Amino acid sequence: MRWRPVPALLTALIALVAVASLAGVRNAARATNGVAAAGKSGGPRYGLSTVGLSFPFAAAIAKGFTTAAARAGATAIVLDAKGDVQKQANDIDDLIAQRVAGIAVMPLDSIVAQAWVKRAQKGGIPIAAVAALVGDPATRRVEDVFPGLVALASQDEVAAGRAAGGLAAQLLPAGRQARVAVIEGAAGFPEVEQRARGFREALDDAGARYTIVAAQPGNWTSEGGEAACQNILTAQPRVDLFYNEADDMVIGCARAVRAAGSHARLIGVGGSKLAIASIKAGAVDGTVCFKPEALGALVFQALSGARGPRFRTYPIPAVTRATVNACVGQW
Repeated sequence: MRWRPVPALLTALIALVAVASLAGVRNAARATNGVAAAGKSGGPRYGLSTVGLSFPFAAAIAKGFTTAAARAGATAIVLDAKGDVQKQANDIDDLIAQRVAGIAVMPLDSIVAQAWVKRAQKGGIPIAAVAALVGDPATRRVEDVFPGLVALASQDEVAAGRAAGGLAAQLLPAGRQARVAVIEGAAGFPEVEQRARGFREALDDAGARYTIVAAQPGNWTSEGGEAACQNILTAQPRVDLFYNEADDMVIGCARAVRAAGSHARLIGVGGSKLAIASIKAGAVDGTVCFKPEALGALVFQALSGARGPRFRTYPIPAVTRATVNACVGQW
């Protein structure tokens, strides 16, 4: 089945979901913008340093973290790095100075974050990572948790790429060399390399005949995804499939594909509400189902002493229109 224009019903549905998602992000930002966000007076205080609450995925992690803290009678302090590595470093130092009971960090830069772990250790404060590993993503396996971390709560990002690649192998045209384009996230994020590596591994394991004809960053946003896909389609109008490393980007890419009259298939990663709506309407072919609120809860549980492995995760299946009801969007 070739991609077809988005019907008016989908346009209305996407608008409604977008309004709801934006409201949720704004509420999360108001509740968790660097102040005590949840819990009772006198309870232990736990900090979360997040990459930026303007990212719906990060806001959902913060929601899961603060909800888990409230249930435990603790107080969550969420600091918004606003995409700035230096600000995130300062935020970590502030949490150490406050002598919080534990620190969770969603690192903007996994290499730089190694120093933050050592500073927290020196201060005698437990620290855990969420959604992204600490260390060199090119050499460290996700389950090989960086020394000094209490835990890493994350998807296996390589496995997420493999799930997307397995889906892509089913969608690529048979009998010829397929043209694949990759819309990456942003520089410094370990997920970029990990999701791309897993994607290629799954295609190779499936014996797919393909060439990656282009790869451009979409900076995790819908606008960035749209611009990257527009650029690629200008130079490579016969792309067969776009692999977007995040669902926000696949939504923008879908607009670019529609405007260009392309028949390219579209895959995302993340299980966002907009992506789920688009899959149900047939505008996007599939995604990999993440649960960011679960990650926030998992990292809080690790910091608060709940027993479990140092690497904490959950299943991340690929879903299509036939199976999309198994994925409930959390962001």
